[in-house]
Amino acid sequence: MNNPSVFYPKIRPLDFEPILHEGEQVWLIRDPSEISTDQLLLPPVLARMTLYCDGLHDVPSIYSALENDLGGALPAGILEQALSTLDEACMLENDRFLEKQESIVTAFRDAPFRPMALVDRNYHRDVAELEKQFADYGASDNLDDLATWQTWSGRGIVSPHIDYQRGGPVYAQTWARAHQAVADADLVLMFATDHKGGLGSLTLTQKAYETPYGVLPTDLDVVNQLEKAIGKQDAYRLELNHRNEHSVELSAVWLHHIAHKVRPGDPPPMVPLLIGSFQHFVMGHSHPKKDSKMMEFVRALKAATEGKRVLCVASVDLSHVGPVFGDDYVMDTTKQQELVQADSSLMDAVVQGDAERFYAEIAGIEDRNKVCGFSPLYLMLRFMEETSGTQIAYQQCSADSQDHSLVSICGLLLD
Repeated sequence: MNNPSVFYPKIRPLDFEPILHEGEQVWLIRDPSEISTDQLLLPPVLARMTLYCDGLHDVPSIYSALENDLGGALPAGILEQALSTLDEACMLENDRFLEKQESIVTAFRDAPFRPMALVDRNYHRDVAELEKQFADYGASDNLDDLATWQTWSGRGIVSPHIDYQRGGPVYAQTWARAHQAVADADLVLMFATDHKGGLGSLTLTQKAYETPYGVLPTDLDVVNQLEKAIGKQDAYRLELNHRNEHSVELSAVWLHHIAHKVRPGDPPPMVPLLIGSFQHFVMGHSHPKKDSKMMEFVRALKAATEGKRVLCVASVDLSHVGPVFGDDYVMDTTKQQELVQADSSLMDAVVQGDAERFYAEIAGIEDRNKVCGFSPLYLMLRFMEETSGTQIAYQQCSADSQDHSLVSICGLLLD
C-alpha cells in the first residue's frame, strides 16, 4: 500500500459474520465470490473501519472518523496494517484485485468444461457409488403411481437445489417421473437461482458442466443468440458465478443421471441460466414485465429455441424462514402450517402456469418468505406460457440445529 496519505481504500462486497475466537468477539470476513479464498478475523474496531472504506475517505480521514466514533485515539499504523492485510487478500477494489480476478476468469474460460464444485461433499464421484446414493434417496418413494408417469414427456420440471443430504428424496421422486421427458428433449433450459448475482442479472456461460457421468454439452448456438439479445457485457459480467454456484450443478447431476439411463452417451444439450434477484422490482413497486432487457431475454429465448423440443428445469428452492434468515420468530407448529399454506398457493400458481399470480403473491408480501426460486420460476413460466402440471413432492427442511428455521422445497412436473 503506497503513500497512505492519498490512498482511498474501497472495500469489495464481502460477507461479515460475528463469531467468538479465543473467547473474544471478532468479525469473520470472507469473499462470497471466492476470488479471494482467504478468511480474515478483525476485531470490532477494525471491522468498523470498513464502513469508511468507500473510496471517498483517505486513511487520515478514516482515522479521524473512527477516533470520533470511539471517543479516543487509535494506535499509530493500525489502520495501515489492517488495510495492507485486506489488500494482500484481494479484498479491496484495486489493481491487485482486478489482476487476480482476470487471471481466474481467464482460467475458467480456458478450461475445457466447468468442473464439479460439490463432488465428494454433496455427492459421490464414482458412478456406482452415486447410483447407490440416488437409489437410497428413492427408497421411500411410493411408486404406485409411477406407471402413469412412464410415458410422461412434459415441458417443465421444478427441482430443488438444496443439498442432497436434506433434499435427496424430493429430487428422487421428481426425477424418477421424468425419464421420458429427458429421453425426448432436444434441449434443456436450466433456469437457476444466482445466489451471488446482481439485481435482475441474467448470466450466461459457454462452459459445459461436468458431472460424474461425463460432460453435459452446452448448446452454444442458443447461448450466442441470447448473448446478442442482452449484450455481451451483461451476459458475461458475472460469468464467474457459474464456477461455484450450486443451483445449476445439483440439478444437472440428476439430469445427467436420468439421461445416462435413457439415452446413454447422448445427453441432451443444456443451456445454464443464472438469474439474479427480483428484489428491486418488489421494493420499487415495479415489475419484470416492464423491464425491456428482461422481456427481450424471454423473446430471444423463444426465438432461439423455436422448433426444438425444450425441457425447462427450474432449479429452485422455495421459502427460507426463521432466525437463521433474519426473522424474529421461530418455526413452531403454527408457523409451519402457515408456511405450508403459503407454499401450496405458490405451487398451485406454478402448476396452473399462472406467472402473474405467482409474481403477485410473492410481491404482495414483499417476498417476506424469501423465495429464492422467485426469479427463475417466474421467467420459466413466462417462457413456457400456457401450461398445467402436478405437484410430486414437498418438504420442509431444517436450517438449524433447533429446527427453528426452515427451507421449503418441492418437485413439480409441468406439461
